[in-house]
Amino acid sequence: MNQDKKQPGHPLDGLLRTDRIPHIWCPGCGIGTAFSSCLIAMKESQMDLQKTVMVSGIGCSGRGAGYANVDSYHTTHGRAIPFATGMKLANPELNVVVFSGDGDLFAIGGNHFIHAARRNVDLTVVCVNNFNYGMTGGQVAATTPYLARTTTTPAGNPEPAFNLPLLAYASGATYVARWTILHTRDLTESIQEAFLRHGFSFIEVLAPCPINYGRRNKEKALDTMRVYQEQTLIKNDAHPSELDIDFDRGIILGKFVDVERPTCSERYDDTCRPKELMEEEKAA
Repeated sequence: MNQDKKQPGHPLDGLLRTDRIPHIWCPGCGIGTAFSSCLIAMKESQMDLQKTVMVSGIGCSGRGAGYANVDSYHTTHGRAIPFATGMKLANPELNVVVFSGDGDLFAIGGNHFIHAARRNVDLTVVCVNNFNYGMTGGQVAATTPYLARTTTTPAGNPEPAFNLPLLAYASGATYVARWTILHTRDLTESIQEAFLRHGFSFIEVLAPCPINYGRRNKEKALDTMRVYQEQTLIKNDAHPSELDIDFDRGIILGKFVDVERPTCSERYDDTCRPKELMEEEKAA
């Protein structure tokens, strides 16, 4: 046997900070699959990685930026989108992706999400939704389904959950989709499509959290995957008002919104920048 023969590398070696592997995500967690889909989409889109930035907030999914071998920022809780907005407005040539979780993006960071979508900031936001605050003990979140158990709702969640695609659509997002980690090919293609378009793009990724959410709801990771297989329906162009998470009725997946409208930077240029300056820049 030739000892000098090199072992084949991982296809994503160039996009991973391999010195930080193994990662911290729990066995059965879906974040790694969602993160892999995001990196594959980044690679296959052939975007300029020297001009690509990944921004994450706090939480299990928020650790993603630390493993990406591009310029990356692990920001304060709920502030991933304003960090990303500042980068995009300061340097419109950047490709900016936000990779974070449902608690970070839609609880403490919810107001930032609404206004970034309203302004149509040119960002791609990938939200891993595992229905709870997985990193801090499994507390109830804004996305926890009705009657689901968490550490802070041991008798069942009495509150309705956010319909994230509807919230994104109502706020003005120009691209909205939802997939699960079981639908890896669809998810990867959707993220790639979002990368290659202008405007505020939002992709929800349903992912299991077997240690905190699953254990309290008597659901193992494989049980969750079976739900994703048997109780989901791909219905592209479904109206976002139909997309509440309801495991009894079934969960709708697909691409729901794909429209064009001027981005935040384009509106700013048209409204606020002197025409003479813009003409000089074009001439140069």
